[in-house]
Amino acid sequence: MKKNIIAGCITALILTGCATSGKGTSDWYDAAVDNAAAQMALQIAAIESDTTSRVLNPVTTRRNRFSTAYCGYADWRSGFFPGSVWYLYELTGDSALVPLAEKYTEAIAEARHLTSHHDIGFIINCSYGNGRRFIKPAEYDSVLVTAARSLCTRFRPGAGIIQSWNASPGTWQASRGWTCPVIIDNMMNLELLFEAAKISGDSTLRNVAVSHANTTLREHFRPDGSCYHVIDYNPETGEVQHRMTGQGYADESSWARGQAWAIYGYTMCYRETGDRRYLDQAVKTFGFMRDHRNMPADKIPYWDMDAPDIPNEPRDASTAAIIASALYELSGFPVENAASYRAYADEIMASLASDEYTAKLGENGRFILKHSTGSIPHNSEIDVPLNYADYYYLEALKRKHDIEHRN
Repeated sequence: MKKNIIAGCITALILTGCATSGKGTSDWYDAAVDNAAAQMALQIAAIESDTTSRVLNPVTTRRNRFSTAYCGYADWRSGFFPGSVWYLYELTGDSALVPLAEKYTEAIAEARHLTSHHDIGFIINCSYGNGRRFIKPAEYDSVLVTAARSLCTRFRPGAGIIQSWNASPGTWQASRGWTCPVIIDNMMNLELLFEAAKISGDSTLRNVAVSHANTTLREHFRPDGSCYHVIDYNPETGEVQHRMTGQGYADESSWARGQAWAIYGYTMCYRETGDRRYLDQAVKTFGFMRDHRNMPADKIPYWDMDAPDIPNEPRDASTAAIIASALYELSGFPVENAASYRAYADEIMASLASDEYTAKLGENGRFILKHSTGSIPHNSEIDVPLNYADYYYLEALKRKHDIEHRN
């Protein structure tokens, strides 16, 4: 790749902003895209200035909050930055971003063979799944199918689910007494299976996705629409052994990002299947979050909606971005008062685009959004930027653009 192309891309993004059109969009929209483009240009510049043979993959800031932390291909977050560059290309139309997105995507190619955890859907669908719409469709399709088959090695037919985490002796998961833990996050990995089934014609991939969605629908949710984080199954019989949390405040509390994964995951499953139960669950879980007594006025949730020190608990911008992206899609489906879902997403996005949550150029480890929370129980990534917050924020911007230029 020629350095002058990279430099030209970076300079254009920083100095001139983006080729966006304000027609039909909200007041904050163009500024949000321009800011994202400029900040990501600085991130790209840092990656491209590295003199080692590796391809840096930014995730968050280190504990000193100044330097940037990077990950390898096997990390569950490795697909988000490549996917963000693909979305930035769509938002700006800058073709110089394509070879960069291609480079960052193909740097994590080995992830398609991972069978040690369930997050291969996040990794491959967010990177290759986005890239296949623009380049190398046959090659990228092959990667998606291979990855989907790798994911299916974790399917437990007796329980009808894809096992999320291993509970090997000595792990923290095993210390909780779990045998076959399934987390609500796993709903997000099903999109890979649906896509790979369409590409390959292999109905087994789709059947696994539907089985997991149906079992999760039956076992993960409370009557008020909220969901547990972890359900531990007997993998042979499907018996539920524990309903607990891994990253929330308490087993019976409402870990905010888990609710977001449920809203997004079941909205996606409705898109892929047309099963009304999935859409109804997405609507019900969103209603739980929207109407929660502890939902802040700016619509950016606390890390857990039942955390004990609200309003002094950390917020989670990643939860907000995931919900906003899901709501833009949900608003296009047959739901009552669809415009209200779009309006709520706009409120979230206006908050995220404000100075309170959007970083100043060059700050925040060169990530777009501030104030996300990874896992307070693990004392990990508290009130920091997270690459998946940026990814879903950019996806939400893209979905908003598509809605308003389609109408």
